[in-house]
Amino acid sequence: MAAGAHIAWFEEIGLGDRSEVGGKGGSLGELQRAGIAVPPGYVVRAQAFERLLESLEREAPVRTAVATLEPDDLEAIEACSRILRARIADADLPQELLEELAAAHERLTRAAEEQPVAVRSSATCEDALEASFAGLQDTYLWVKGRTEVVRRVRSCWASLYSVASISYRLQHGFPEERVAMAVVVQHMVDARTAGVMFTRSPTTGDRSVVTIEAAWGLGSAVVGGEVTPDRWVLGKITGEITAREISEKLIEHVPAAGGGVASVAVSAERRRAPSVSDAELEELRALARRIERHYARAQDIEWAIDRASGAILLLQSRPETVWSARDAAPLAKREQDPHLHVMSIFGTRR
Repeated sequence: MAAGAHIAWFEEIGLGDRSEVGGKGGSLGELQRAGIAVPPGYVVRAQAFERLLESLEREAPVRTAVATLEPDDLEAIEACSRILRARIADADLPQELLEELAAAHERLTRAAEEQPVAVRSSATCEDALEASFAGLQDTYLWVKGRTEVVRRVRSCWASLYSVASISYRLQHGFPEERVAMAVVVQHMVDARTAGVMFTRSPTTGDRSVVTIEAAWGLGSAVVGGEVTPDRWVLGKITGEITAREISEKLIEHVPAAGGGVASVAVSAERRRAPSVSDAELEELRALARRIERHYARAQDIEWAIDRASGAILLLQSRPETVWSARDAAPLAKREQDPHLHVMSIFGTRR
């Protein structure tokens, strides 16, 4: 493989490269190309994972071992997961990949070894229109040092064989040969506030609103269910705030001194204070509209506000799947007489 072939920088990629950089990597490249602020970074291409898999397959099956499992045999799935994750953790990586990772880390951190980064899984099947793999693989925050980055890249690869991920693929009949893992490595945002926003209401499917949820600190506290976020609903066009729910936010996630994330108590004066100002809500609404126009479909968007600069940075944008799937579902099965559906609306039958 040619030198540098394992690494792709955000400015080099877009959604058309998902088969090589996964849904998350392709989205971040696409956002950067569209002129939207994202933390700088690169992607370890899926080819690196495939190369590792090839070496493992020479010793014992990997994909076949998963594909032959029964979806309801949890004991067998757990045993397979333990074996495959351990094999990935113990496998030797090619020297050229290690050299490329070292060079990429130096470029990204400008040779500042203590510059923290986020290491994020980006499955090549992630956010596919027919199935959403979001949240099934691992993300590691506030990772410091080249050695730790390499370890966490391995961990992301291994998370493709977590019990949850294997079970999901088996239950949905997703072909194992189509599954691979790229890994995103990017500057860590020291977030004053982080959250998500939806360009279509997650509760009603309303296309005319933007729903924003946020809490103090890193977004991992919300994702992990440790904090109930503040919530606002804004008119997508007018900006009118039609719902404003400020929760009591008792804890927040912040950078830990030795790397990783720590959970700390929120000061009393901030617990019931809104984590986003009205001016920031307006900026987020404008970003949501811009991103939705770029993708030409409803989006679920992750974002953070940098503690030092106050800048809003985008961390991910993925297609909304729940309401889109409902829209795509046929009103009547093909084998049914369509007149039966029409007549049932009026309470009549033939």
